[in-house]
Amino acid sequence: MTDDGDRTGEVNWVAEYKGILLRVLDLRPSGMRQRLADALGANRSFVSQITNPSYPVPIPPRHVEIIFDVCRFPDADRRAFLEAYERAHPGRLQQTHPPSPHLRHITLYVPDLGDAARNAELDKILSDMAARVAALASGQPGDDEPKE
Repeated sequence: MTDDGDRTGEVNWVAEYKGILLRVLDLRPSGMRQRLADALGANRSFVSQITNPSYPVPIPPRHVEIIFDVCRFPDADRRAFLEAYERAHPGRLQQTHPPSPHLRHITLYVPDLGDAARNAELDKILSDMAARVAALASGQPGDDEPKE
């Protein structure tokens, strides 16, 4: 029975630090969620999950510094986020984690294929390719690499 209470407490702390992140993102210019997704080597849906306080999906510790950098966290919000993160996940930030590649945002101009579905597919292909290149450059295997 105490397990449920502990999990509920953890979810509340997760919701607290996600709420701080969401507040900071809402103060930033349009396109910040996409820039964050690019920097994390993830899709925008991942950013939506890690910024929505109602989802219990935790933010991986290796992403925290990248989030601070990309979103330009004010000092007070950074401290509040770190305190809530530590309450939700005691000691996780102090553990060693494989380095997450620091990515930068670029803009590509590609042809308009004249169809929203085909354009979305092209965008996904390019995004996936960039994430795999980043994983290769960092020496870490990609999640969807074929297993031989």
